[in-house]
Formats: sequence, structure tokens, C-alpha cells
Amino acid sequence: MKKVLGIFGLLAAVFLITAMASDSFLKPYNLENLIRRTALFGIIGIGVAFVIITGGIDLSIGSVVCLIGCGFPFMVMELKWSVGLAVFVVFLASLLIGLLHGTLVTKLRLQPFVVTLCGLLFYRGVTRGFTRDQTMGFRNELGEFRKIATAEIDIPGMAFGIPMPCIILLIVAVLSGLFLNYTIYGRYLLALGRNEQAAKYSGINTDRMIMVAYVICSLLAGLGGMLFVLDVGSAQPSDFGNFYELYAIAAAVLGGCSLRGGEGYITGVIIGAALMQVLKNMINLIDAIPTNIEYAVIGAVILCGVAADEVVKRAAAKRKASREFEAAKAS
Repeated sequence: MKKVLGIFGLLAAVFLITAMASDSFLKPYNLENLIRRTALFGIIGIGVAFVIITGGIDLSIGSVVCLIGCGFPFMVMELKWSVGLAVFVVFLASLLIGLLHGTLVTKLRLQPFVVTLCGLLFYRGVTRGFTRDQTMGFRNELGEFRKIATAEIDIPGMAFGIPMPCIILLIVAVLSGLFLNYTIYGRYLLALGRNEQAAKYSGINTDRMIMVAYVICSLLAGLGGMLFVLDVGSAQPSDFGNFYELYAIAAAVLGGCSLRGGEGYITGVIIGAALMQVLKNMINLIDAIPTNIEYAVIGAVILCGVAADEVVKRAAAKRKASREFEAAKAS
């Protein structure tokens, strides 16, 4: 929880600095857009958090977002499928991707890095193939569905509404938090991440729990892909979702998910996603900061998060060893 408070303090500091440095930052349109983007990246960030908690990683999130983001309008506009059928296929495909990743990691004992890196290449390649590299988007006949999916909830006294993705994020976050912290399966995931062998010897079906983590990640990536394309209205297969996995992983790591596994906070992931979007907004709004260093900032933030996690882990281990030594000496 100290990590969550620390990242929240950093978010507040960056928010205030940006507000003081740019007159445009606090304008209703910018804040509304910032909340919307935070919600979208928060959803896929929560997904990858479950995988990181098990000690794994998923590098294919951006390509899954591309596959779904291009595939959804392709099914509705080109194949003339109903919206309901297209949504069903979106979640079915996301489910199968998660099962595939989980199976390759647990049954063939392939490294998650390799499995999901191959997925990153494969899903984008497949998308570019069936779309023939053509931009996929929605026409007027799907306008009402887009209005519902991108609607805003008006709050009295606020200059802007709460975007629908924010409501969806809230639902996802509550369900994820309850699952992780208040169910036996959430405890299994945390135990698995701390020590897989110990978890296995204690009777936990570790293979099944790893598959659950990858399925959750892929399902939320699929949901995110659908929401992203509904938000912008169109998707280009060559670059839609590019580097989204980095934003998601950065949000999870900054939010308190240890890359060693066994630790993670849903609230922290959302705060981490907000921090990444505020940093991106800062780069775009403040003239003194070059806009082409965005990915350098992301890389530096991830590095700092991993380094801080390592320092904290070592300090905790040192204190634990010291206490055990003192206890042994006293006895």
C-alpha cells in the first residue's frame, strides 16, 4: 500500500506542475480526454497486472488491441454481421488467445516473454492480412451504437461529463479487486507469484491459475480494443495499438505490481495509468519539452519503477534477515 500512496503523490505532483506550466491543461475538453484515455489504458493495465502477479508478462496486448480494433468494424461493416454477433466473436477470440498463451506457458513450458512476443508479431500480421492493410472504421449506420459506447454521464456541478469508458473501468476495477483480494483464487494467484513450487506443493493447481491470468489479460485487451476503436471511430492495422503493451505494463509496474510476481494492487494500476497519461499530456502541452521524447519518458519511468521495486525488495529482505538474526541471538 505504501507503493500506491507513493505513486499517488507522484501523480499529484506531475498534475500540479503541468497545470501551472500550461493554461490548456485544466480546460474541460482536455480533462475529459485525459480521463477517457486513462480509463482505456487502465482496463488493459488491469489485465496485464494479473499476468505480472503470477510472475509472467504479456507483450502481445497492443497487437490484440489491433486485432480486435480492426476486426470488430471489419465484421460489422464488411461482413455485415450483427453487432451482437461481432461482440460475441470479439470476446470468444480474446478468450481463445488467452487459453493459447496459457497452454503454451504451462503445458509446453515456454517462456511467457517468447510466447507473447510471437503473439505480438502474429496477431498484427493476421490483422494486416485479412484487412489488406486497409483502414477499418464505422459508417453512419453504426452511429447509434457508437453513441452509446462513447456516451458521457453528466455530473451536476462539473463542466464535463464522465466518459462511458470510465464507468466500464470502475466496474472492471471493482470486480478485479474483489476477485484478487476477497476470493480464494485471488490468493492462489498471489501465492503462485511469490513461490510457484511452494504453491504447487500446497495443493494449488498452478497451471490452471496461470491460464486464468492469461485469459483475464486477453479478455480485457479485447474489451480495450473494442473500446479504443469505438472511441476514435477507425483503426489502421499497421499502427493501431502500437506500444500499448508498454503503457499497460508501465501502469502495472508503477502501480505496485512486482515483476518478480506475488504482489499487485488494482487501485495502484489505475493510478499508474493516470500518471502515464498525465506525463504524455505534459509532453504534448509544454513547449519546452520535445514531443518526440515520449517513449524515452515511458522507458525511463518503467526503469525507475523496476529499480525502485528491486531496492525495496532488497531492503525488506535485509531487515527480515536482521530480525531473524537478532531473534536467534536472543534465544
